[in-house]
Parts: sequence; structure tokens; C-alpha cells
Amino acid sequence: MALTPLERLRDLGLELPALVTPLANYMSWKRAGELIFLSGQGPRGADGERIVGKVGHDVTVELAYDCARQIGLGLLAAAQAAAGGLERVEVIKVLGMVNATPDFREHPKVINGCSDLFVQVLGDRGLHARSAVGVASLPGGIPVEIEAIMRVA
Repeated sequence: MALTPLERLRDLGLELPALVTPLANYMSWKRAGELIFLSGQGPRGADGERIVGKVGHDVTVELAYDCARQIGLGLLAAAQAAAGGLERVEVIKVLGMVNATPDFREHPKVINGCSDLFVQVLGDRGLHARSAVGVASLPGGIPVEIEAIMRVA
């Protein structure tokens, strides 16, 4: 018998965080039929404070990968709330934005933190289309922001 997504999380030593409270006049997620649109999220430290810095200067690729993985957990928490359980969730599209120096070229390696997590937790339903782009800045100086579109199967 295949493991459930929550059992896979447990086996990875991970758990879903509490839902992030939006910082402005928007929602963490919006469901339209079977599609779930997940608002962009950034990373937070163990103390709940935002992680800040520019990848390629203040933040290493490895730390940025870990940030993207942590963001993936937050996105899964929102998807679980929207779908009523992760067993029914399929990832469709991921947009990852990396706050990086102009000469940084490893954006996909950073966003792999989120993509790898989705596949580890959801199996084939975690495979998705994706864009990984570099940006000059992100809100509050965070190094990574990721948004996603998922489907309730």
C-alpha cells in the first residue's frame, strides 16, 4: 500500500506549518472549480522571522534551496486547506522568483528545493511545469518567493 502524503512528510522528518497570514488585502489561496491558486510565499526562520538577503551575495545556493523547500511546505499547507487533504492535490505550475545578483545563473537549482519536495511528498502528482526567474528585489528583502497552481483531483 502506498504511503499518504502526510506519511511521506513524517518519514522525511517534516510537518506542515500553520497557514501564513496574508500581509495585505489578498488571500493565501483561492479555489476556482478544481484549480487552486496559491499566493506567493517567502521563507521564515525557526523563530518565525523572515529570512532576508540576495542570492549570490548574502545567501548561498544551498541556503536558498532550503528556503525554497520550506516555502514548498507552506504551499502544501495552503493546498491542504483548500482541497481538504493532500491526497487529492496535483501540482500544475510553479513560479519561483529568486532575489539574486545580476551575475547569478543558478535560479533553477534554488527552486529545485520546492520542486523536489513536491515530488517527494506527492509522487507523480508533484510533477509540474515550472518557471525559475531572477529578480532585482522581493518584498522585505526575502531571497526567494514561490507561487503555485494546483488541481484538486
